[in-house]
Amino acid sequence: MAITVTDPRPIDRAEEILTPKALAFIEELHTRFAGTRNELLAARAVKRQRVAETGKLDFLPETQDVRDGDWKVAPAPAPLQDRRVEMTGPASPAKMAINALNSGAKVWLADLEDASTPTWGNVVDAILNLRDAAQGTLSHTSDEGKEYRLRTDAPLAVVVARPRGWHMPEKHLLINGEPTVGALVDFGLHFFHVAKQLVLNGQGPYYYLPKMESHLEARLWNDVFVFAQDYLGLGQGTVRATVLIETIPAAFEMDEILYELRDHASGLNAGRWDYLFSIIKYFRDAGEEFVLPDRASVAMTAPFMRAYTELLVKTCHKRGAFAMGGMAAVIPNRRHPEVTEAAFAKVRADKTREANDGFDGSWVAHPDLVPTCREVFDSVLGDKPNQLDKQRPEVSVTAEQLLDVTSAEGQVTEAGLRLNLYVAVAYTAVWLSGNGAVAIHNLMEDAATAEISRSQVWQQIRNKSVLADTGNTVTRELVERILGEETERLRSEFGDEAFRRYYQPASELIADICLSEDYTDFLTTPAYELVG
Repeated sequence: MAITVTDPRPIDRAEEILTPKALAFIEELHTRFAGTRNELLAARAVKRQRVAETGKLDFLPETQDVRDGDWKVAPAPAPLQDRRVEMTGPASPAKMAINALNSGAKVWLADLEDASTPTWGNVVDAILNLRDAAQGTLSHTSDEGKEYRLRTDAPLAVVVARPRGWHMPEKHLLINGEPTVGALVDFGLHFFHVAKQLVLNGQGPYYYLPKMESHLEARLWNDVFVFAQDYLGLGQGTVRATVLIETIPAAFEMDEILYELRDHASGLNAGRWDYLFSIIKYFRDAGEEFVLPDRASVAMTAPFMRAYTELLVKTCHKRGAFAMGGMAAVIPNRRHPEVTEAAFAKVRADKTREANDGFDGSWVAHPDLVPTCREVFDSVLGDKPNQLDKQRPEVSVTAEQLLDVTSAEGQVTEAGLRLNLYVAVAYTAVWLSGNGAVAIHNLMEDAATAEISRSQVWQQIRNKSVLADTGNTVTRELVERILGEETERLRSEFGDEAFRRYYQPASELIADICLSEDYTDFLTTPAYELVG
């Protein structure tokens, strides 16, 4: 076999996951599909360059017949009919997995992507936890002796696993000396070890698919699903996938993405921070009109964000697919009731807007927020499991509306620049320590937050943005100074040892990618080289 495992035992019981048969399946997936994946990644760069030259994106003329066609995705299986509350979080460590499964949410997005640092130990542990959960044996005892068990008094959340995006490699599994595709490793190990058990449980292998930029990338996932189901002898359509519409080119191909996955599609999700990150990435050198205000001031009620979410709901329901709302990242603080009260109010307002717009459910980042989200959707859905019947025929969205970034209220400020640099370093440092879900200033952050933060800084330098609160122009020198101040602030907050191990390398990485003449497509790509 040409596949090599650089570390066969990153955690206890790793041999239960890294079996010869599972590795042979990964090798088959890589051999069949890695070449197409590489071509599609190259096509991303070509399209981005074309858009940079014109400053325009539009709906594809060559797929007009798909948008005009009268077709629907396959009906959802029973476990996915009601998705009104979805809990998000990593599948490693076991304690977090158990808390998510026990949270009372209808669905748990078990995240191997943006909320998980892809250390080899985390990757294998996540699959082990998901397999044990499917078998009903997942448990954990803390160092203090506290036991965590799967609840038996109420249903567990239905697992929808999110593998890494197409761009990420897996350096711990090599084929002919080259890294494998992270997405295929995550999917392949999960599917191989868990799919049949999930079917026996009356559910199935369900997935969230991140970071896609075209319907051709969705077609590749569909090809992977068809092959994998045949490989294990499962019926076609056993796999169900929900696609995150979190890149600006994907927003122009919602119909086409659902069409490519129509036998396996379950819905689309509106991923706010990654979507804004993608807009910056795509139009980073297209002029001042694409410079977003401070990220905290870009609300979902901004006209260009309303266009995106309303088009998503309309597209999904026209095709019989679920429209899933975005993340409520605020988290309660049990020691500070006023913080908790404000968190609940923000979540309630956010989820009320989504439910009234026609979304079928939404995300929360903390178990304490599950009841609030459920209450809001209960009030709109009543006894119905979803609102696929809400068709939104009045919605008509143009390319210009999707790209109307100037419609966002707010300003570019030095306070926002400072916050971006603080958050980018703080998140990256914790990511480097092996934890991809980080609480910062009462918000549960994942990689998307750091991505938009550092991207705004790069874009502001490029456009010489003038800061509304100080009148200063954003230059490399100004960013270097503020980054140094925020890095020292983090040293004072977290101490010298943590600073030396994580925060200093994180600050150096953020400096490199913010101050470089060339834009780095994904922060996590160079960061991955710094973790085990």
